[in-house]
Amino acid sequence: MADPVKVLIVDDHPMVAEGIQSILESYDDIQVVGSLTDGRDAVNQMGRLAPDVVLMDLNMPKLGGLSATEIILEQHPGTRILILSMHDSAEYISTALSHGAMGYVLKDVPTDEIKQAIDAVMEGQTYLCTGAAGSLKPKDNGAREALTGREQTILLELAQGKSNKEVAQALDISVRTVETHRKNIKRKLGISSTAGLTRYALEHGVLQGTGAAF
Repeated sequence: MADPVKVLIVDDHPMVAEGIQSILESYDDIQVVGSLTDGRDAVNQMGRLAPDVVLMDLNMPKLGGLSATEIILEQHPGTRILILSMHDSAEYISTALSHGAMGYVLKDVPTDEIKQAIDAVMEGQTYLCTGAAGSLKPKDNGAREALTGREQTILLELAQGKSNKEVAQALDISVRTVETHRKNIKRKLGISSTAGLTRYALEHGVLQGTGAAF
């Protein structure tokens, strides 16, 4: 008999995490190796827990899911990361995939679909639940130049009100690198202020509004 798939849950909403864990523990071929509440903890615990699949929330207090995904895949490239979210914005889904996530599942899917998603990514497939797949539309290749994955990560950090120094510390890069990316982001989006970046992030689903459940 094959070894069970080791799954790590990373979500700062206890009821959500407990519900998912209860579902997954009903399957003989899945082993939940941990349940954490922040992306930074997930990065730090990867070596010890060694999960095959990480179910990753996006909006968390210390280190968000996108940044955590990028760091984890740099350090543990064989890990499959499934984003688990209530947000069906095409911008958010595309950004998650561009950061290396292998799937995107909405939190209101039927319980067995999370298992289907895990099975799919373990087979090397990209998995989008029905609601997420329906949100993706062809990109408008107009005048706006697309942001890179790293620029999208930094936009998310900046839009949360973090300083260049705080972003540099969170992503383990230099302040000068953050400043360069910040200039490029503003140029590409045609935005001149930090408030404008925050507004863009909210309008395009890159940053969820205060009080929204994620």
